[in-house]
Formats: sequence, structure tokens, C-alpha cells
Amino acid sequence: MPAKPHLNLVFIGHVDHGKSTTVGRILYDTGNIDPHELENLKKLAEQMGKATFEFAFVMDQVKEERERGLTIDVAHKRFDTDKYYFTIIDAPGHRDFVKNMITGTSQADAAVLVVGAAEGVQTQTKEHIFLARTLGVEQLIVAINKMDAAKPPFAEARYNELKAELSTLLKGVGYKVDKVPFIPISSYKGENIVKSSSKMAWYKGPALVEALNQLTVPPKPTNLPLRLPVQDVYSITGAGTVPVGRVETGLLKVGMKVHFMPADKVGEVKSIEMHHEQIPQAEPGDNVGFNIRGIDKKDLRRGDVAGPTENPPTVAKSFTAQIIVLNHPSVITAGYTPVFHAHTAQVACTFEEIIAALDPKTGAPKPEKPDFLKTGDAARVKIRPTKPLVIEAFKAFPQMGRFAIRDMGQTVAAGQVIDVEKAK
Repeated sequence: MPAKPHLNLVFIGHVDHGKSTTVGRILYDTGNIDPHELENLKKLAEQMGKATFEFAFVMDQVKEERERGLTIDVAHKRFDTDKYYFTIIDAPGHRDFVKNMITGTSQADAAVLVVGAAEGVQTQTKEHIFLARTLGVEQLIVAINKMDAAKPPFAEARYNELKAELSTLLKGVGYKVDKVPFIPISSYKGENIVKSSSKMAWYKGPALVEALNQLTVPPKPTNLPLRLPVQDVYSITGAGTVPVGRVETGLLKVGMKVHFMPADKVGEVKSIEMHHEQIPQAEPGDNVGFNIRGIDKKDLRRGDVAGPTENPPTVAKSFTAQIIVLNHPSVITAGYTPVFHAHTAQVACTFEEIIAALDPKTGAPKPEKPDFLKTGDAARVKIRPTKPLVIEAFKAFPQMGRFAIRDMGQTVAAGQVIDVEKAK
């Protein structure tokens, strides 16, 4: 049986619009949760006075397991359709969403935006749309959930109203709306999840799982030059220096000469190992260890990036970026120096200039230049790393051009790089 193509899927949208219930229902209706397990969750939900929450419990139980540090049952995070296998990036909150989107383990290939039919578009709905765009999520599905709670239930008029409002928002940030399916669903009642709903016979488009099957697997960026951010470096007796990391773009091949930046060290790849097996080359998405000749372990560290000698990774003297402020207790002004997390690097960087404020709903620049930024603001900014940092323009290397900004133990902002001024 050849492996099915794989897609990373993130569920976004306002916290109370039924994301967890939708995920739970998809897992259940595609046969990825045992009915017996659901029965237990139903009992548990009833005992806790949350009788309709058993589907949400499926995902929340995973969260609990995470907090208790238990290993997570993979079935929760993964589900299969007849065509693809999906990994769900569960993003309960704003900050988790950004963190999960940027850590590189989970570049989302597609997002499902869940909007409650009764509640309609909320501030968080708008922010998540802009955020998905800023973080480079190209494929989007809109699920208009809780159609059973619309007035009257399953009303086409309410669906059309929301579809029009959401279309305007999506167009505003640059999504091609004709490519986005808007699907009326009821996750709790299981309407329009796996098959078309008789309660909404007016709707002629695909059910949610059908729409997931219509997503496309983005081509692996093998045509770009190699970029491999280093996660760890080991020194192994008899094997020498072994950096470990995930290939983001390009190919890593045995015999290739690679240039690590900002370490500025060149070495030759003697062997590559993945899942304890030697392989001749590694491609984007592969997590590998590789033995490098000519470089000492002490000369490399986490955050260094390997690239080909003829096109080494870019070290930034400064860079311009587009950011959205997610959660800042006060304000951001020029001179502010939080920690930027880009690929595996964590480097303190200074805001040199707030170039322009952007409308967070559309991304268009505002006429007046702001002195400070607060939660909810979007802006174009000039950033100067306090020590050497490899970062690339998002347009050239999407995988290497996004970052999260963290301070005081939380993600305060996220963004993508517009252009880089190279360090000499």
C-alpha cells in the first residue's frame, strides 16, 4: 500500500464557534475514533454537566494529556480520508496557533475557518483570517457551523448573509474567494460533515470532508536552494560532527559541500541518516541527522542554517517585515527588543522603526505613521537583530521568512519578512 499524500490542517476561528466539536465530529464520522471511546466521553461529558460536548472532549482530552505530559494517542491528531492523511494542528488559542504555525513542525497546508452561524463574524474571526494570510496559509475552507442554531434553523438566508460578509473580509486580505468553499454545517448534529445534508438541500456544494479531499498537496520546495535549520549538534565517536534538523527547502545530498550561517563554516556531507537508516539524499519535510566532515561540533549550534556553498543562507543586518500584534500588555515602540523565533533560531531583535500601520482586516497601509503599536495592530516595521540571524524574504523562501515574537513568556506578535539587508 503506497503511503497516502499528507497534509497539515489547522482549524481557526473564534473560540466558541465549535472548532473542537468540528474536529471531533470529523474524526468520528471518518471512523478515526472508536464509537466505544465516544460513548465513554459522552458519559463523562454528561457527568460534568456538558452533555453536548462529547466531540469537543475528544480534542480537549488530548490537551489534558499534553498538560500531564503523557504521550498523545496519534489517532487524535491524525485522520484519514480515502485520499489523504491529515495531521490536525489543534490551535485552541491565538498564541498556540501562532506558536504551532511557526515552529516549523507544522507549516499548515490548509486552514478550516469555523464561524458560528448564530454568533457571526467576531473580532477573532477577522484576526485569524489576517493571521492565516500573514503566515502564508494559501488554501482555505470556510465552515459555517451551528446552522441548527441559525434563526430559523438551517436557513439559507443566514448562510448567504455570512458568506457575503466573509467574502469581503477574505478578498480584503488577498484570498481568491472563488477558490474558497463556504460550507454550511452543524458539527454537533453531524450535518454536511461527511455527506450532503437533507436539512440543507438548498446547498449544492461539497460536504466538509469532500472539500478536504479537494485540497491539493503543495509541491515540495525541492527547486529552491537548500535551507536546513539546525536543531541540535552531536559529536559521535567514530562519526564526528552530526547536526540534526529538518530540511525546509531544497535537497541535502551525500558528497555535497554545505555552508552553515551565521557560523560561517563549510563542510562536506559524508552521510545522511533518517529513522536510523542511511539515505542518499533528504528532501523538504525530512528530519535528518547528517555527518559533516571538516567542522567541529563546537563551531555549530541550534539556529545555524545549512545551505549550498554557491547560495549560502542570508544573514540579516536588518530586515523589513509585516507583523500583527497578538497580545501585548502595553505598547510596542521603537527601541523595543523582544526575542524573535524564526525556524530554530531565537535571537533578540530591536524594533528600529514602525514604518506604517496596516489595517489588520485588509493589510492595506494607513496614511498616518504611528508612534506605537498595541494588541490587534498590524504594521510594517524595520528590525535589527542584536546578533547574527539567518532569515530570508518570505517571497523567496516562505519556510524561512516567518517568525513569532515572544516576550514575558508569551507570543506577542507574528509576521513575515518582506526584505532583508544582508550583513557584510
